Amino acid sequence: MARTKIVLAGEGGHGVQSIAKILVEAGYAADKKVLYIPNFGVEQRGGVSIAFCQIADEEIGEPRFLKGDIVIMLSDRAINRCATYVDENTIVVYDSSICGTKPQMKARDIIGIPANQIANDELSARVFNIIILGTVIKATGVLDAEHIKEAMETAFGKKFDADPELRELNCKALEKGMSLIEEKASV
Repeated sequence: MARTKIVLAGEGGHGVQSIAKILVEAGYAADKKVLYIPNFGVEQRGGVSIAFCQIADEEIGEPRFLKGDIVIMLSDRAINRCATYVDENTIVVYDSSICGTKPQMKARDIIGIPANQIANDELSARVFNIIILGTVIKATGVLDAEHIKEAMETAFGKKFDADPELRELNCKALEKGMSLIEEKASV
């Protein structure tokens, strides 16, 4: 992996920035060079929230990029805002239970995961973004699960200590997201 460019977008409150922080923290733990640029909508909750991340083996010379290797879309507005970052080499991951339509763009792969529905039905609405994260790491191999789990401890450690069930819930969500890609591959 020379450099992986990632764009994440969703509505405020979807946990886009949390996913981005976990990705770059995991990249750092894996001894990679990382870069994270948050971009918030006008509203803190309810506006489109975008994060730009890069994970690389060597120094990252340019913080901006035109096309992402991985683009994660968690709402219809996010699809519209992020289509410009997609080309034929991009892997697109979107939440098919939130987005009203499948992204219609030329991409290497478009992966729809009903993460919000699964979270509500099987786990908790609080962890749908971690299901998406599990899907992304399994589908792309950008980072391994152990580094992601370490980064989750860094990001949520105080919350986990206060509510140990939350640690288990997030780990289950990560595993669930990864298993969804395994299920797709075996079909």
